[in-house]
Amino acid sequence: MNPAPGFKKRPDWRIVTKPAARRVQVTLNGAVVADSKNAIRLEEGPYPAVYYFPRSDVKMDLLERSQHKTHCPFKGDASYFSFRNGARDAIWSYETPYDEMQSIAGLVAFYPDKVEIKEL
Repeated sequence: MNPAPGFKKRPDWRIVTKPAARRVQVTLNGAVVADSKNAIRLEEGPYPAVYYFPRSDVKMDLLERSQHKTHCPFKGDASYFSFRNGARDAIWSYETPYDEMQSIAGLVAFYPDKVEIKEL
């Protein structure tokens, strides 16, 4: 078991994950880099919703793993990816998240200021 320490300190903190209501597409400079009918929508506190994509729906060959890492007390350790020909650290993934966030394990999310994300 690997429970999130954040929820112990902040039991009122709310994170909800659910399947996206529609197909979600990500583009970079007009080129489609992700397209999924299986994205997960994560809603956390006051923050904007984030879509997490199965890697099979992302053009992972356009990405390279970055050395950048961050930690969230609710989700766990995040690893990052950059586009080979562009945006640095534009994608992150909780590859082994805390128990409460297993619904996003191994999925990838995109920073909306580095790509365009839209529901279709």
